Amino acid sequence: MSNSFLTPPIPKNEPVKSYGPKSTEKREIKAMLKKLKKEKRDIPMFIGGKRVTTNKKVAIHPPHEIKHTLGHYNRGTKKHVNDAIKSALSAKDAWAAMPWQDRAAIFLRAADLLCGPYRARMNAATMLGQS
Repeated sequence: MSNSFLTPPIPKNEPVKSYGPKSTEKREIKAMLKKLKKEKRDIPMFIGGKRVTTNKKVAIHPPHEIKHTLGHYNRGTKKHVNDAIKSALSAKDAWAAMPWQDRAAIFLRAADLLCGPYRARMNAATMLGQS
């Protein structure tokens, strides 16, 4: 247990981008949409830190273009669900014992990546998956 007084960083909102005609962000997202549409992904499960695939593949389509296949995900079984639950529960104590600032650093790093170098990729992937 930590006996220190911790000060989390002050939250700030990301700037709102316009995605207006000829804007940098518009060019970036259009290029990323084009790139992601060409890639065919096989999306595995991750259970206990291990990559898990199955013989049961399910196609993924953009809702607005169901004839286009973005890739496939691996359909899990009841055993996969139970293994994932066991794995999560076995990691719980180690996660809880980790100092607060170390746990926070993981999420702050993820946030930095999402609003920085992966912003266009995540926005494009969301657009394709939820259009």
